[in-house]
Amino acid sequence: MNLKHIFRPSNISLVREMVISDFKLRYKNSVLGYLWSLLRPLLLFGVLYIVFTQVFKVGKNIPYYPAYLLLGIVVWTFFVEATMSGLNAITGRGDLVRKVSISKYVIVVSTTLSAFVNFCLNMVVVFIFMVLNGVPLRINALLVPFLIIELVALSLGIAFLLSALFVKYRDFSNIWEVVLQGLFYATPIIYDLRQPPVKTAKFLIISPIAQIIQDLRSVLITPKTLTISTLYGSHFYRLIPFGIIIVICIVGGLYFRKNSPYFAEDL
Repeated sequence: MNLKHIFRPSNISLVREMVISDFKLRYKNSVLGYLWSLLRPLLLFGVLYIVFTQVFKVGKNIPYYPAYLLLGIVVWTFFVEATMSGLNAITGRGDLVRKVSISKYVIVVSTTLSAFVNFCLNMVVVFIFMVLNGVPLRINALLVPFLIIELVALSLGIAFLLSALFVKYRDFSNIWEVVLQGLFYATPIIYDLRQPPVKTAKFLIISPIAQIIQDLRSVLITPKTLTISTLYGSHFYRLIPFGIIIVICIVGGLYFRKNSPYFAEDL
């Protein structure tokens, strides 16, 4: 992946225009328009909060559980949106790929940034929930930007890989949807990692998306959140999900680079 090529002024301008265009088209002819970017995670939060707190009594021992749950949903929503829109990035802009000579990387990056705009708007709602729940602001919140960079890198690496695979193999849309469903239940979005057996919790937290969600909760909501460092008793184990993300980014970038010259022929 040639980062210098991506960060050319012409490509940066193109990314900006594509993000704006995507954001406008997404809510075209919608009555509530841009409000849907805020309402979707809030509606999901409302359903999960009512069902799991009132019916299954989940979250009773977690401080500031409403903010805790909403943060997990917002991060997960971004991950799903970024990877699913990345998967369709090249096929969805087939005419552009066939007719115009542009960097194919720019198309995938623009879809991730479009999802990131929604993520930033949703994080504003999370902070409002934190204030309403009386969550104290701690110095550890300074680590949030680094965790968000990690989240974006993970999503972008997967998006590059899926977008290239989907051009050749259209089954990957269904496959990734199934993978996401499995990941949702394997990720501690609703439940506390103290509920599964310790061995199971240690396995689940190795997942980069689980590690990111738990670390964000730890620095923003409550330090009582179980993280990979507390489960394993050492910060050294944080290198495992970091390593997975690096591998995903390298494999995704190289596979995308290898196949991008043939996108126009395969579409």
